Amino acid sequence: MKKTKPELSLSVQYADKPADVPVRGLFRVWVNAALESDAAVTIRIVDETEGQSLNRDYRGKDYATNVLTFVYEKIPLCMGDIVLCAPVVSREAEEQGKDVESHYAHMIIHGMLHLQGYDHEHEDDALAMEAVETHIMRRLGYTDPYSILEVKQQHG
Repeated sequence: MKKTKPELSLSVQYADKPADVPVRGLFRVWVNAALESDAAVTIRIVDETEGQSLNRDYRGKDYATNVLTFVYEKIPLCMGDIVLCAPVVSREAEEQGKDVESHYAHMIIHGMLHLQGYDHEHEDDALAMEAVETHIMRRLGYTDPYSILEVKQQHG
């Protein structure tokens, strides 16, 4: 029996929308690339104030971070939110010499894997998660987000 593609319900919210935030269609491509089961996902793009507030309130860390994932349900439907702090994602891309679109793709894929149960608290889990992220990124035509050499080559 042929495996059917997982179904996706995706909502994108913009609390902040700088010029370098990718278009909605790219978010759908990236989520689908990492999708392993049926899911209902909301992506929310926020500013540093909201990003810091969410990170402080839910993780006890008083700073804005690049991506936060909130898992509400895993079975029978994977449900959750992925929150991207636009200024942090853009700043990191610049500091790391990465293309902004590529960094957004990586953050969405990273968040989607968290929604589906992947973790990086232990070294073995981190290496497994990074391998899946790298595979998906390369399949989409992006460089390995963990390879400094590939990132440098991308930007000459």
